[in-house]
Amino acid sequence: MDKQIRKKIIEVCDSKILSKGENVGLSFYAFFKNKNDNPKLLMEVATWWIEENELDHFEKAVKIKEMVKFK
Repeated sequence: MDKQIRKKIIEVCDSKILSKGENVGLSFYAFFKNKNDNPKLLMEVATWWIEENELDHFEKAVKIKEMVKFK
């Protein structure tokens, strides 16, 4: 994943953690608008989430943030 989407993922995770606490879970859809305006990027993140890391549909935001930070 490129630097821009990694930054967006970290921002969304930080926002969710701040508003809902450390136990908040999210799916990869949280990083996109409700309309599919960038299907290639959506598939890239979905592939990273589902195929490469075999994550569940919902994962803790703190976990995702750490995974994206150090990859």
